[in-house]
Amino acid sequence: MSMVDEPLYPIAVLIDELKNDDIQLRLNSIRRLSIIARALGEERTRKELIPFLSENNDDDDEVLLAMAEELGVFIPYVGGVEHAHVLLPPLETLSSVEETCVREKAVDSLCRIGSQMRENDLVDHFIPLAKRLSAGEWFTARVSACGIFHIAYPSASDMVKTELRSIYSQLCQDDMPMVRRAAATNLGKFAATIESAHLKTDIMSMFEDLTQDDQDSVRLLAVEGCAALGKLLEPQDCVTHLLPVIVNFSQDKSWRVRYMVANQLYELCEAVGPEPTRTDLVPAYVRLLRDNEAEVRIAAAGKVTKFCRILNPELAIQHILPCVKELSSDSSQHVRSALASVIMGMAPVLGKDATIEHLLPIFLSLLKDEFPDVRLNIISKLDQVNQVIGIDLLSQSLLPAIVELAEDRHWRVRLAIIEYIPLLASQLGVGFFDDKLGALCMQWLQDKVHSIREAAANNLKRLAEEFGPEWAMQHIVPQVLEMINNPHYLYRMTILLAVSLLAPVMGSEITCSKLLPVVITASKDRVPNIKFNVAKMMQSLIPIVDQSVVEKMIRPCLVELSEDPDVDVRFFANQALQSIDNVMMSS
Repeated sequence: MSMVDEPLYPIAVLIDELKNDDIQLRLNSIRRLSIIARALGEERTRKELIPFLSENNDDDDEVLLAMAEELGVFIPYVGGVEHAHVLLPPLETLSSVEETCVREKAVDSLCRIGSQMRENDLVDHFIPLAKRLSAGEWFTARVSACGIFHIAYPSASDMVKTELRSIYSQLCQDDMPMVRRAAATNLGKFAATIESAHLKTDIMSMFEDLTQDDQDSVRLLAVEGCAALGKLLEPQDCVTHLLPVIVNFSQDKSWRVRYMVANQLYELCEAVGPEPTRTDLVPAYVRLLRDNEAEVRIAAAGKVTKFCRILNPELAIQHILPCVKELSSDSSQHVRSALASVIMGMAPVLGKDATIEHLLPIFLSLLKDEFPDVRLNIISKLDQVNQVIGIDLLSQSLLPAIVELAEDRHWRVRLAIIEYIPLLASQLGVGFFDDKLGALCMQWLQDKVHSIREAAANNLKRLAEEFGPEWAMQHIVPQVLEMINNPHYLYRMTILLAVSLLAPVMGSEITCSKLLPVVITASKDRVPNIKFNVAKMMQSLIPIVDQSVVEKMIRPCLVELSEDPDVDVRFFANQALQSIDNVMMSS
């Protein structure tokens, strides 16, 4: 935003607005801080504006949040990185407020500023700030402190680094669970900046404290830290330090901790290597797949394909497949849905024979599941199986179930089938498609749900593109044109939509001889909605047909519609006539 097109509010007005009782005025003035700063210049911004903001004790969280956000991008307005440190005091105050979202935004802004500051400024200003927040009397300051250590640490001297590690260790053992949670959340980021010698000693001792915390909310955040630490440690150290923790966590008394393990486990397999995965992590994962808490089974089921990719196929068939069979008939529909969303990805991992023997029966049972989301998730991933087992077997085993689902009582399932049809058509080929699925495509044009009818019209266009205009002329166009006389106007509108989508694919000759006469007949319809859709459609046909056809057939029809009693019909007819005139002028 330039200074020219924005009024330059003087500092006095800003101060008045910041003290105004109207929260909207206070918010507006905070959002104008960058304009004020440009008007004041860099020196006055540093000496007047920033101190004023530091003293501003607004009690509205929305205003404070806006201030925390603005200050994060304020370095250019105070004179560049050499003066960036002047922005720290107001953000330090904001880092201690009670409202969580304000503190988080202030910490984000502190990190953004700190990452641009010069090393000596970090030592003189940023590190003391981190220490002050860590020693804050109120827990909110200590929570915020955890989020800035990874910025402060790299530029510190060896002695100060030792002190910072010690302070972080104290934060990991703080009396307040909220502080320990923040320390657990940020441990991975902090660990990434620490020298490898201290990683195995100091960081792992902090990590062990957090994993043995009596609060499950702290332990589950420590699980997230496992994945981050796994990337930093050598595989042997992962086995020594992280593996026992993860195995214990997979049997934790809190289901929320087990849930986090189920989400993260596959990442740890990569960190520890194949042998410990086989001996320790596979049994842990099997336990999670059979957990008595549905939420844990959902998380574990959702990661089954990722986990199988890490294992060799024999291990997956031996240990994971029996659990997958159990989950496919789980009492919780959400577990079955989570499994259905990923199980198709197992086909490429297990190979053709294992897929045919073990997975196909599971796919079939899930395709017939009573819960629509389960069926949807299977339908949407069928192509992954086709690549493995081939179209012949897919059509024999799964196609009857697909045809059944095409008439499913849940419209979203029918919609998913329609969207899958063009892909299926390209894989099945013309002959098979005509036999099994051709009639269905026409049937959907008269569905009771508008989204289905619309998708069916789009589907016909995609099929015409796939099999070519000659096939479409034989199998689609005659049947579509027959439906234009349907007694219900909504179905007639669907046919018009289908015709408008088919016209560009079919080309000028077929459009003029077969499609356009039907559209002109529809312009005499008694329903205004049909007539103005005809006008819109004719506008879309102008680029497709010859200029002579436009003048002989389309223009007279539009002129007639432009005199219709209905205002909308007249509007769209005139719009189409204007398009014709524009095309003529440009040519």
